[in-house]
Amino acid sequence: MSEKLSFVNPTANSPWGTYLSQVDRVVPYLGPLARWVETLKRPKRALIVDVPIEMDDGTIAHFEGYRVQHNMSRGPGKGGVRFHPDVTLEEVMALSAWMTIKTAAVNLPYGGAKGGIRVDPKKLSLQELEKITRRYTSEIGIIIGPHTDIPAPDVNTNGQIMAWMMDTYSMNVGGTATGVVTGKPLHLGGSLGRVKATGRGVFVTGREAARRLGMDLRGARIAVQGFGNVGSVAAELFAEAGAKIVAVQDHTGTIVNTNGLDLAKLIPVANKDGVVAFKAGGDIVPNEDFWNVACDILIPAALEGQITAERAQKTTAKLVLEGANGPTVPTADDILAERGVLVVPDVICNAGGVTVSYFEWVQDFSSFFWDEDEINVRLDRIMMNALNQIWDTADKHKITLRTATYAVACERILMARQERGLYP
Repeated sequence: MSEKLSFVNPTANSPWGTYLSQVDRVVPYLGPLARWVETLKRPKRALIVDVPIEMDDGTIAHFEGYRVQHNMSRGPGKGGVRFHPDVTLEEVMALSAWMTIKTAAVNLPYGGAKGGIRVDPKKLSLQELEKITRRYTSEIGIIIGPHTDIPAPDVNTNGQIMAWMMDTYSMNVGGTATGVVTGKPLHLGGSLGRVKATGRGVFVTGREAARRLGMDLRGARIAVQGFGNVGSVAAELFAEAGAKIVAVQDHTGTIVNTNGLDLAKLIPVANKDGVVAFKAGGDIVPNEDFWNVACDILIPAALEGQITAERAQKTTAKLVLEGANGPTVPTADDILAERGVLVVPDVICNAGGVTVSYFEWVQDFSSFFWDEDEINVRLDRIMMNALNQIWDTADKHKITLRTATYAVACERILMARQERGLYP
């Protein structure tokens, strides 16, 4: 048995610890491929970089940056970049590993990667934000590229940051390389449908899960944690289908209305000042009360590790749709399963974003762009085909959707590893 990695000692419910326990659960379903399973427990490459910039006041500040490539057996690395003060190497390792599973689950020709900088971007001016983005891109430029590793937006990053990353990489290689990042503005080779893709994927998989449960979306009560790009878009689509959004939580607090929040009025306020600034049509409650709200569907779309064992006991939801990466810790997973709560796991539920990122990458290489209807049709088809195959696997082995997703994804990854062999 190989020794554990020297540079990380995961605790049980840390992101990396959660991922490792998820891999352990799938080993019995891998058959002869299980001999390769250690491949999944080790990142292929982890780069830690110093990001020094001159601040607006003339001082020099240093920030810690990461880019981790977890596995590239099936194709180039793919994964977002997050700017957050709590980013750690261990977290980025876990996020890159979940990307490996996610891209394989929806059968995209990618491996998994992820990046981040330990910084609170809200404390930076726009000029400082550009400097930190460009310097970070230069530092990780030795391992990213259109055919090697393609970053994308994640927590606290957006199309503008992707534009700066693309420009910096392009300047360093001496030619415009639109395919080095996805999630770019449209006029720089971005794709229609990309901004709403992750939230749309949550809705599409949630709609199918509700159908299988016999749950009518009309009148269904939904609680959403995290009201950024993913949570707000998913909430809009469910509301259009007739559901009621009864609770929303973001970094500013929690707002509840058992009759349903008015999203048309809430979203502009939340985007600008957070949900607690919404003074009409909802009650502000303590954050922990969010988990007690009577609901049929729970959408955790914030950060990892949010559904703990205690919160899993509290929720009244019958369906959990993981819009965030790793929001449910393994002990909570077991409790939800025992309580008969269906969890659609992150590695399929929120894969809409990487799927449309793949479309963007393909469009950049061909310099031929599709309309939004075509993108949404392709996205829905890929998500539904992937989910149906996973559901068949879950039914066959009588296992959870999460373990089934890992079984399907890990088989694809390890088959690729086995057929490629070891070099040299």
